[in-house]
Amino acid sequence: MSSANKNTSQISKISFKELQIQIEEFRQKRDDLNKKTKKYITELQEIDGKIEDYLKVVKDDYKKKRDYWNDKVKKLKDKKIEYKQLLDKCIDEGKVLLKKSKKGKDTKKFISIKQIDKKIDNLERRIEIENLEIVEENAIVDKIRELAKIKHDFFDEQQNSDYLRIERKIKIVKINLNKIYEQLSKWSNKSQNYHAKMHETYETINELREKKKTLEEELIENKKAADGYHEQLLRVMDKRKKISKGKRPNYSTKSKSKTPYRKNTRKNYELEKLKRDKLAVALEKQKAGKKLNLFEARLILEQPKD
Repeated sequence: MSSANKNTSQISKISFKELQIQIEEFRQKRDDLNKKTKKYITELQEIDGKIEDYLKVVKDDYKKKRDYWNDKVKKLKDKKIEYKQLLDKCIDEGKVLLKKSKKGKDTKKFISIKQIDKKIDNLERRIEIENLEIVEENAIVDKIRELAKIKHDFFDEQQNSDYLRIERKIKIVKINLNKIYEQLSKWSNKSQNYHAKMHETYETINELREKKKTLEEELIENKKAADGYHEQLLRVMDKRKKISKGKRPNYSTKSKSKTPYRKNTRKNYELEKLKRDKLAVALEKQKAGKKLNLFEARLILEQPKD
């Protein structure tokens, strides 16, 4: 063998070996990235499941309960307005009855027995704590007697008129109003509690959506890298194939059968058709918000961008 042929043979052997090493390297990198792609898709599916679960809790639990208590609060507020209007009406009626009092001008100076008692207490305290002349003290005692008579007359007037009925009605209305205020506070707190839970859940959902967006971006970059290594793998394999062909004698003739080529073409056509059908199903599932398996997700990601 000549020296030139020997060198060519050595170069071919070295090149073939290097190509084989590159093939293994590119295949390994592609496969590692494809594993990461699978992991990304699994994480995305898990995030979609969590978001779906959170949205279901918000819709079927928190929102329904918040709206329920909001409705009760609204109705109770209407009832509160009714009772406040009733209280104002009763107070006005009581004032009218006092003005129509027939016991004289002295009773008209007071609107209740409590007011008269307070006046008497103040006068008695003056006697106890002030250093009064006997004349001043007697005058105060006379005033206390006068107030006691007015109190007696005032009480008789209340017993013999509609004023007592109005006062009792006012008392009942005030009690009911206080109960309404207490109930309003409790129900409003419940409504606000469920609203706060809704707000917290939506914040969690937004965080998950941000995480999903980041993962989707990483998935796209990872897929691009995997496709890049796959393309390099194909190119190197093609080079190795050419080197291998150069080493073997060419037995091809014009009469060589073309049947395998036709079979491969038909097989490729059937595979492409199956792939298109699977892609259509995957797109429909995605549109309906259903979960995709790994193969379906990969089909969608591999669609050429318009």
